[in-house]
Amino acid sequence: MESNKNVMSRRKFVELFGAAASATALSSLMTGCGSTRASGSGTGSSASGTADTITFAQGSDPRGLDPAYVDDGESAKIMANIYETLLKYDKSSCDVKPGLAKSYEVSDDGLTYTLHLQEGVKFHDGTDFDADAVKKSIERQLEGNRNDDMPYASFVFGTASEGNGVSTVEAIDSTTVKITLVAASTPFLKNLAMSLASPIVSPTAVEKAGGNVNESPCGTGPYTFVSWTKSQNIVLKANDSYWDSDNAPKTPNIIFKFISENASRVTALNNGEADIIDGIDDSVVDTITSAGNSLYDEDGMNINYMAFNTQSDTFKTPEARKAFAKAVDVDEMVKSLYGDYAGVASSIMPLWMAPYDKDVTQTSFDKDAAKSELAALGITSVKCITYSNARPYNTKGGQALAEAVQGYLKDVGVDVSIDTYDWTTYKTKVQTEAYDICFYGWVGDNGDPDNFMNLLSDSNVSMNVARFDDADYKALIAQGVATPDGDARDDIYLQCEKMAADKQPWLLISHSKNLAGYSPKVKDFVIHPTGVVWLWGATKEA
Repeated sequence: MESNKNVMSRRKFVELFGAAASATALSSLMTGCGSTRASGSGTGSSASGTADTITFAQGSDPRGLDPAYVDDGESAKIMANIYETLLKYDKSSCDVKPGLAKSYEVSDDGLTYTLHLQEGVKFHDGTDFDADAVKKSIERQLEGNRNDDMPYASFVFGTASEGNGVSTVEAIDSTTVKITLVAASTPFLKNLAMSLASPIVSPTAVEKAGGNVNESPCGTGPYTFVSWTKSQNIVLKANDSYWDSDNAPKTPNIIFKFISENASRVTALNNGEADIIDGIDDSVVDTITSAGNSLYDEDGMNINYMAFNTQSDTFKTPEARKAFAKAVDVDEMVKSLYGDYAGVASSIMPLWMAPYDKDVTQTSFDKDAAKSELAALGITSVKCITYSNARPYNTKGGQALAEAVQGYLKDVGVDVSIDTYDWTTYKTKVQTEAYDICFYGWVGDNGDPDNFMNLLSDSNVSMNVARFDDADYKALIAQGVATPDGDARDDIYLQCEKMAADKQPWLLISHSKNLAGYSPKVKDFVIHPTGVVWLWGATKEA
């Protein structure tokens, strides 16, 4: 079987030559981390003929801007321009290369990682970047220090008491960090490049903010935080003291604008209020291109799914979950909702990552069987919660998807009630609300199969919304993490795929293409396979 690395290398390089009409100049910019609000109006350009501002419009506010406290793409897209990681991904793949660590060594037993840090780097608040800062940034997320509001901590750094993840972090000297693991972990190097949990945060800023810099982010990256006007925008400005001259920011100001309605984002692009937009679907493609703007699309590294709450009385058994799944014609639904911009999911991982579809059998649509089995089980009503706005893996939004499923279940005599929330609220509701089913999805963080399959073994409900807790599955995941890349490791994750299909904690729906609209005046921005947007190399014609 072809390795993930080789498959990843075939991915199309996502360096875009986008566009926009006139950009908004900033009337007030303040330097430093956690500065006060700023607003923008007017247009501006530099002597070189390039605009001084690029505006990116997305569907909602981020949950926050502290990498330890968020787990969503809206947050990651912004943070990827503020923070940096010890290792970083290549522009076109998830192959790792030096970042804030200029080099590293791994011990023969795979337990010890020694990282040699870049020198002369400073955080945006003037604090020195050094080994002690790295130690503090990681240690606040380790078991014993982490809290329940750190959703990615166990996912990235593991849980030592459960026999996985980071045991200790040591500052050997100012430029050398040694990280020791409890057990060998093949994905760990890729984890260090993730845009969530892994970015290194200024220890001074963390202390000043009382442990949480969600509204006062402070990293070492190419852009510094200026302001956040809730439900409107976040403003960033170029870091004039950025350490990496080869990747210095080319556009002075970046605005992330929040526009919840799909059609309104398209209008903003077409009338020049935004330069790049995401969260679009097939229904607006013609509107974008006929206005002279461009469409970007490529196969996404994602999964769109419906999760059964395996702890609810309704769906605590695989039999009940499969009976429900038989009622939904996934092939028909995907074609109807997404047209040519998504494919039916026959495995949890995208097929270009791990082509397991020929070896994994999902529950097939069978309306008559669903009706009789659900009736025999006494299932006549189901409570559903979902989200309102478009997501990278679901460009139609959770409401439309939930209503489609609701229609199929009505045909077999089951009433599905739907409660819908904005994305930020929804991320809390999946942890606190009682529900039978919910809609969710995942954009891969690092190109490793564990990054997808581990979701169903995570103890954090915000990651494992199905609340699936299976000892055999967890044992397979532990084995997969410790096994080196190759056929043996691929076989382990194939077993995980088969077990997930058999026990049905999720109803798999689709793998979406990454879609963005952009104007031809913008050049050289990057939408990475992990879904984050790198804007420091981007420019826009004035």
